[in-house]
Amino acid sequence: VCVDRLCPEAALTRLSSEVLRSLVRAAAAALGLAGLIILGSRNLAHFDAALVGYTFATLFAAFAITYRYSMWLQRPPTSLYWRRGWQVFFSRDRLLMNLGAWVKRLVGVFALNNFIFRRSRPRWAAHWLIMWGCVAAVGITFPLVFGWIHFEIPPGDFEHYRVYIFGFPTFGFRIGGLLAMVIFHGLVWSSFLVIAGVMIAMRRRMRDRGAEAVQQFGEDFLPLILLFAVSITGLMLTASYTWMRGYAYDFLAILHAGCVIFTLLWLPFGKFFHIFQRPAQLGVAFYKDAGLAGEQALCGNCAQPFASKMHIEDLIRVERELGYSYQMPSHPAEHYQRICPRCRRVGMALAQGRLWQVGRGREATERPGLVDVAAFIDSPLIPPETTR
Repeated sequence: VCVDRLCPEAALTRLSSEVLRSLVRAAAAALGLAGLIILGSRNLAHFDAALVGYTFATLFAAFAITYRYSMWLQRPPTSLYWRRGWQVFFSRDRLLMNLGAWVKRLVGVFALNNFIFRRSRPRWAAHWLIMWGCVAAVGITFPLVFGWIHFEIPPGDFEHYRVYIFGFPTFGFRIGGLLAMVIFHGLVWSSFLVIAGVMIAMRRRMRDRGAEAVQQFGEDFLPLILLFAVSITGLMLTASYTWMRGYAYDFLAILHAGCVIFTLLWLPFGKFFHIFQRPAQLGVAFYKDAGLAGEQALCGNCAQPFASKMHIEDLIRVERELGYSYQMPSHPAEHYQRICPRCRRVGMALAQGRLWQVGRGREATERPGLVDVAAFIDSPLIPPETTR
């Protein structure tokens, strides 16, 4: 087995092109979002200037998330999975089947988080509550901040609100009705979900010995602290103007804004980035489905199937792109990845057995067996002079 590495000059050139492409895509995403804010708010007519801090933090987050996501997609393994996932999904012979599986996985994996439920119910509860609380909060907050949604009182009717989306009138509702309470307190309900999920997650972090052994403050505790800070300060704002006649409202508004802006700025660099990576996992699932239904790779040693042929050939291609070459010209398989895991273990054991034979002063046989190993263990050590 030989291993070759890309020369530093080629690696640097490739990295520079990847960075340039990612910067262009990130700038396009940030500018595109800024354009949508201008269009959706009707040339900023419905944009609240007091929320400009949230807006610039969101634009920075969009730039940084797009840049990091683009860099991640350009890694050879991720790039191949990404391309193959789309190719497999839209293949003519599997499109209808994939559409049905997509709906099933969208509900099971994303809406219900059943893959976490199988691991631990408390962990699932924490993740599910936090996820849906954040989804509801994002769905309410960003359209309001960007001016995409606003409310107006129809002329001559002081008992109803009219909802405008991107400047177009939609449905109306009574100001003191149940729907009004649900809509205007949407962030309150989402805060309750997030706080409940954070408490469950914190309890697991402090009591689970396995989690304690591997957890880190920046990756595990800081996200929970930020979610709790954003939620609790938002609830304090509601309590201030509802029951405390606006007491300390200005201070609470600044505190809440600081928590939200810090979370948006930290979003591309911390654990929350997996929110944007997770949807790509669907492509991997369709890739595996196609591999199971397609041609299987046969081991070059024992001729037994052990993986999909598409996966093995793609793995060889990715290794070459990374600068690794596990070619075996003298072996019928021609490449180490075409050997099944069982034969790899057997080959390693046989190689160790031959080394043991040579080290004990015996003649190395083609296939040293268990009997030979037992004889080695029982036999006395041979002096070094004899082995020479």
